[in-house]
Amino acid sequence: MTFLHDLPIADLIANYGYIAIFLIITLESAGVPCPGETALLTSAAYAGSTGNLNIGIIVAAAAAAAILGDNAGYWVGRRWGLPLLLKHGNKIALDHGRLKLGQYLFKKHGGKIVFFGRFTAMLRAYAAVLAGVNKLNARRFMAFNALGGVAWASIMGFGAYLCGRSIENIMGPVGLGLLAFVIFGAVALWLFMRRHEARLMVDAEAAIPGPLV
Repeated sequence: MTFLHDLPIADLIANYGYIAIFLIITLESAGVPCPGETALLTSAAYAGSTGNLNIGIIVAAAAAAAILGDNAGYWVGRRWGLPLLLKHGNKIALDHGRLKLGQYLFKKHGGKIVFFGRFTAMLRAYAAVLAGVNKLNARRFMAFNALGGVAWASIMGFGAYLCGRSIENIMGPVGLGLLAFVIFGAVALWLFMRRHEARLMVDAEAAIPGPLV
C-alpha cells in the first residue's frame, strides 16, 4: 500500500481535485484545524506519480487558498479576537500586560512570524488570527502573508511533485525532524520568555502606553 493510498485525504483529491485542495488549505489557513499541508503534499505527489493533476495549478491553488484563508483569519482576529481576550483573557493566563506584550512582539517581529509561521505546523493555522488579534499593520500582514503563501506552496508543492511516489520513503524521517525542530523551538521560546518576560513587558508598556482598546 503506497503513501497515497494510506491517506483518506487522497480519495478527496482523486475525486475532487483542485477544489478539494483549495477548500482544505483555505479552512486551515483561516484557523480551522484541517490537514492543509498534507493535502498539498499528497496532491503534488499524486500529480508526480500519475500525471492526472497539473502541478502548476496545484501550487497556484494552494498559494491562493493560503493567502485567502489567512486574510479571513486576520480580519476575524482583528475584529473579534482582542475584545474577547480583554474580557476573558485572565481565564487562560493572558492578562492585560501579556496581551500588550503580544502586540509589542507583533509590532517588532510580526512580518517574520507571519512568513515563517506558514512553514510551522503549530502556527500555520493560527498565525494570521494572532496577527489580527495583535493589530499587526494590515499592509505589512498582507505583504508577508502573500510572500509566505507563495513560498510555502512552491517549496512544498514542487518538492513533493519531484519526489513523486518516493515521497513515502522520506516523509517519516522528514516529519520526525520537523517535529523535533518545532518542539525544540517552542521550548527555547518558552525559556526565553520566562527569563525575559518582565523586561519585555516594561518595553511593551513604553512602546504602547495606556490601556488596550
